[in-house]
Amino acid sequence: MIDVLVVDDDFRVAEINAKYVGKVPGFRVAARAHSAAQALATVARGGIDLVLLDHYLPDRTGLELVHLMREQGHGTDVIMITAASDVTTVQKAMRLGALHYLVKPFTFAALRTRLDSYAALRRTVDRVGGRGLTGQEQVDRIFGALRTTPAPNAPGLPSGQSEPTTDLICGVLHRAGHPLSAHEVAAETGLSRSTAQRYLRHLEQAGRLRLSLKYGDTGRPEHRYAWVAP
Repeated sequence: MIDVLVVDDDFRVAEINAKYVGKVPGFRVAARAHSAAQALATVARGGIDLVLLDHYLPDRTGLELVHLMREQGHGTDVIMITAASDVTTVQKAMRLGALHYLVKPFTFAALRTRLDSYAALRRTVDRVGGRGLTGQEQVDRIFGALRTTPAPNAPGLPSGQSEPTTDLICGVLHRAGHPLSAHEVAAETGLSRSTAQRYLRHLEQAGRLRLSLKYGDTGRPEHRYAWVAP
């Protein structure tokens, strides 16, 4: 698991971001912080792999915090999540080693794309490092892992379908850890069976769910859907 520290001065925003992180397989929220001082103390205790960092904090800016982290020898990875979109701030974030920069407001799909590419980067580094490989090809693999081209599992939604409902269904399947039928998903989400079935069919076609068939003694087989880890 990749342990994440969510840093935002707004408690509500921090909670929303934490819930988003919790829906991405392979990631878990280890802590939340609402100031630079809290964040630095958490990083100093160890165990944090990634910081999702707001720029506007009450005691320091996010970039000042990153600079301080580096001065103190903390190499913890950082993804900036902030409303600050001016060129100067973005450039400073790049120079301090921020791996991604996500401008508020953003969708769950946008954050998931960044987190998925970060997970791919870690896997690539581990794979290349474990083999002791060097050279341009290996360097290209590492840098290429950070690309955030639109993921095939995050297409646009069909007319009449909403992202919050999609997130709700994905969350139920992610937490279940085993295949569920449309009836079971409807019961968990409070949706009608027909609505749940429509969303499940789209998510399966988009590659986000895996469809299996459960055969009974008689009648048609039951369609069951399982979460597909990226």
